[in-house]
Amino acid sequence: MSNPRTIKQVIEPNQVIEGAGVLLRRSISPNRENLFDPFLLFDHFAFNDPIQGPIAGFPMHPHRGIETVTYMLEGSVHHRDSLGNSGLIGSGDVQWMTSGSGIMHEEMPRRSEQGNVFGFQLWVNLPADLKMSQPRYQEVTAETIPMVEKDSAKIRIVAGEVDAVNGPVTEIAANPVYLDVELDLGASFSYPIPFGHTTVAYVFEGEADFGVNAENRGQLVNAVHLIEFNDGDSLQVNTTPDSGVRFMLMAGAPFKEPIVPYGPFVMNTPEEIQQALVDLRNGTFVKT
Repeated sequence: MSNPRTIKQVIEPNQVIEGAGVLLRRSISPNRENLFDPFLLFDHFAFNDPIQGPIAGFPMHPHRGIETVTYMLEGSVHHRDSLGNSGLIGSGDVQWMTSGSGIMHEEMPRRSEQGNVFGFQLWVNLPADLKMSQPRYQEVTAETIPMVEKDSAKIRIVAGEVDAVNGPVTEIAANPVYLDVELDLGASFSYPIPFGHTTVAYVFEGEADFGVNAENRGQLVNAVHLIEFNDGDSLQVNTTPDSGVRFMLMAGAPFKEPIVPYGPFVMNTPEEIQQALVDLRNGTFVKT
């Protein structure tokens, strides 16, 4: 018997400054309460005013114990790291980086021909037994991200499955779903999600009715907001006759482990954070 998810809360993002002066909309922040386990952070970045001049971006910095996911909508990001990797994350591309035991990297945004840079940054936790694992990248170009089109919906599948079509990002401990969903006017979208999996949606264009309530009706949510859902086995979204909607859907299995966040590190104990700082000072942070 179906048990559709209802809305737990709707969050308006805060504006924060990160990196070398980058303005972001932040909906989820790392904290010890770990309220969105396994998701640690979700940022929406938009540089859409050429008058702002050059974009400072995110100069070389460390990560340990997490996975960082960059998904570009427009513009690009040039990245390089301490392991010798270098490349360009273009419009529609995804980089899923497992920092594991430690990596130093930088991400420098570049505007599109229209002068814009739009995209998202998601942090996903690693379980205790993988926090010191070997770092790795899964770099996915826009052309290799499958799209399922049905019932006035377009669904780009970064991770997870839609109608037996699988996303290219695999072997992630949280067993995540990461979908870019676009619905036309009057369209409906229903998606099965296992009980117990944390589920959030980030609405960045238009509006729609999300979830259900006691009267089997959803709650109208417009851009720009993050929605956290109560538990259930499915998600229902319905657009109105007046507006379509586009949103990121994220779901994953929580690890239910204590966490200690400290800037770009998320470990399980204060001692592990102290060790990360010692490794940075001693030049042993990046394992070779």
